[in-house]
Amino acid sequence: MDTRGDISSYPMWAKYRSKREHLVIGLMSGTSLDGTDAALVHIQTDESGAMQRLDLIDFVCTPYTNELREKLIRLCSPETARVDELTTAHFGVSEWYAQSVQELLQSAGVSSSQVDVISMHGQTIWHAPVPSAFPSPLGTGSMKVSSTLQIGECAVVRERTGLPVIGNLRARDMAAGGEGAPLTPYADALMFRSVTEGRLVQNIGGIGNVTVLPSGSSETEVSAFDTGPGNMVIDALVRHATEGKQHYDPNGSIAAKGTVHPELAAYCLNDEYFRRQPPKSTGREVYGADYAKRLMEFAALHDLSLEDLLASATWFTAETIVRAVEDFVLPKTSISAMLTCGGGTSNDTLMKMIRLRLPESIRLERIADYGVPDDAREAMGFALLGHEALMGRTNTLPRVTGAAHAVISGHLTL
Repeated sequence: MDTRGDISSYPMWAKYRSKREHLVIGLMSGTSLDGTDAALVHIQTDESGAMQRLDLIDFVCTPYTNELREKLIRLCSPETARVDELTTAHFGVSEWYAQSVQELLQSAGVSSSQVDVISMHGQTIWHAPVPSAFPSPLGTGSMKVSSTLQIGECAVVRERTGLPVIGNLRARDMAAGGEGAPLTPYADALMFRSVTEGRLVQNIGGIGNVTVLPSGSSETEVSAFDTGPGNMVIDALVRHATEGKQHYDPNGSIAAKGTVHPELAAYCLNDEYFRRQPPKSTGREVYGADYAKRLMEFAALHDLSLEDLLASATWFTAETIVRAVEDFVLPKTSISAMLTCGGGTSNDTLMKMIRLRLPESIRLERIADYGVPDDAREAMGFALLGHEALMGRTNTLPRVTGAAHAVISGHLTL
């Protein structure tokens, strides 16, 4: 096990590492930009420090206001982002995280003195795993650099709550040559793998990502990758069509009235990303506002209704999810069930499209059927990632991210 940078070797964390039970808060905001999620979990470990049990104590979601959501959407686009607004948002969203912690503690009836640590993912603004050119410090022209940015200042949350905070959980994996995403498969493996059947955990947030859990798999056998856009394109189209009055297609009701346009479907699928072999990840920098704008221009040129446009975009998400399984999973792994989670599970039209395309031999279920609320999964996952770091255990999966080796990822604010 790689223990470089093992913060639990410091005296104040020796006590943390020696404990067999911990209360940890996981904090995150998804690429759907719908609000902050806070989960309080109880973690039990064995004498070696390995997790034996993870239980959700309570969970709260604090929805973003329309004003904040629109501000963050602007910051996610190079054409509209401003460095002064980005800096303010970096500190400002931290106040939202701190408020979510206070609401969570009140809801759970738990005092802050009972909580060991907060593990905070932050709000992703830009994720660029494909390297870009940057001047070399060796004076030899340019080098290739991968990058990612999650805003949310841990020091603010530390001051407001009085609790230590671990954050910046993607950076070290990228420094080790990985894509820094997806990270939650580490937790998926602990929560959902089975000794009797192969399973998929398909998250449908702003971006879709799938965790592959072969039957009886160890951590080294788990794989995962981003399947492509989840709700991101659908939401952007709805926001534009309603001039910001509506942010998503409720239950897929608008798309249900439309017809998938073959040419638009073909245009969407003609994308190099879907042919790339995993590990791979993507985000708003690819499927954000500019992408939605191109689809709207296509719709205008072909005189498509909003219903047809959303039907096509919803089909696109469903098709990329199923094709990812067919192309990259089933040739190597026997799968019996797909466990879905995330905001996309409330889109009935999307779920029906996935069921129609998914092989009949694979059950379509929800993680809620396994005792984990859809909205809480990622916050629970990040709570576990922070905990593992503080226990001195590597908390990344190189097979998932493509890193050269597993690392202990996270920055601690005491």
